[in-house]
Amino acid sequence: MPIYEYRCDNCHRRVSLFFRSFLEAEEGGRCPRCGSSRLTRLMSRVSVVRSEESRLDDLSDPSLLDGLDEEDPKSLARWMRKMSAETGEEMPPEFDEVLDRLESGQSPEEIEEAMPELAEGLSDDTGDLT
Repeated sequence: MPIYEYRCDNCHRRVSLFFRSFLEAEEGGRCPRCGSSRLTRLMSRVSVVRSEESRLDDLSDPSLLDGLDEEDPKSLARWMRKMSAETGEEMPPEFDEVLDRLESGQSPEEIEEAMPELAEGLSDDTGDLT
């Protein structure tokens, strides 16, 4: 049962149409917004479902570190956003604030100084981060 994407030549909106068969899809459809049959078929994105194990295996690929400049806060932020998106884990609001600060050019040390609450509970009795 295919779903196709079209741009309506009448109202210029992008629409997705579901067809019960390939024959029905070949006959075409109508814009659900304006009713026009003047539709131009678009290339649709492809989505691939992957297991968590497969995603984690990809994260261990050393090539993911290509282009990472540990001395450049903006580079760190790009890498951290990419890793966050790849894991799919929900991050706390502070994470976004840290990334915004990195993207504005603040160094990790400046962020740590400005946001000391991030390190609370992370140190052992010697004061070293664990």
